[in-house]
Amino acid sequence: MSVFPRHGGMDMDMGSGSDSGSGLMMMAMVFQTNTATPLYANSWTPRNAGAYAGTCIFLVVLAIIGRLLLAARSIQEARWLAKDMKRRYVAAQGKASLSDRISSDSLAKPMTLTANGVEESVIVVAQAGAVKRPWRFSVDPLRAALDTVIVGVGYLLMLAVMTMNVGYFMSVLAGVFIGSLAVGRHSGAGEH
Repeated sequence: MSVFPRHGGMDMDMGSGSDSGSGLMMMAMVFQTNTATPLYANSWTPRNAGAYAGTCIFLVVLAIIGRLLLAARSIQEARWLAKDMKRRYVAAQGKASLSDRISSDSLAKPMTLTANGVEESVIVVAQAGAVKRPWRFSVDPLRAALDTVIVGVGYLLMLAVMTMNVGYFMSVLAGVFIGSLAVGRHSGAGEH
């Protein structure tokens, strides 16, 4: 039985044998080349080759935007980290100074640093645990908004690929390639 007649390859099948009584429906997932494949809504169904090409170009641009957003987030994270590292701390009265805390720290080790023949006495302190950056009103809402936009674009691209339309799939891949070629060096290593 064909539930989606204009989408060749997306037939619904009730199965046979012992599974037919369970009511499970199996969808045949095969790539198809129908140019009248809806994207995101039935109202966005290309009616001719020009509209289909425009939809594919939209997907290329959306995938490029996705890569640009990942790069922008990575660059912004580096800026936020640099700003945190430059942050100055003030010692409060009655609290031990940094030099007093370092000298009494069991992880602190006196060493000699040599650079270009000049020796300098330094104290190396091992990090006791992971450094937790504090929540900041100037950073975290922007980070959350950027993450939300990145995930939204990613889901839109995923939905386009899930139409199983070859043109849409290739358009998403082309956009990822172009975007990564342009700004991939700025993206974080673990992001996709």
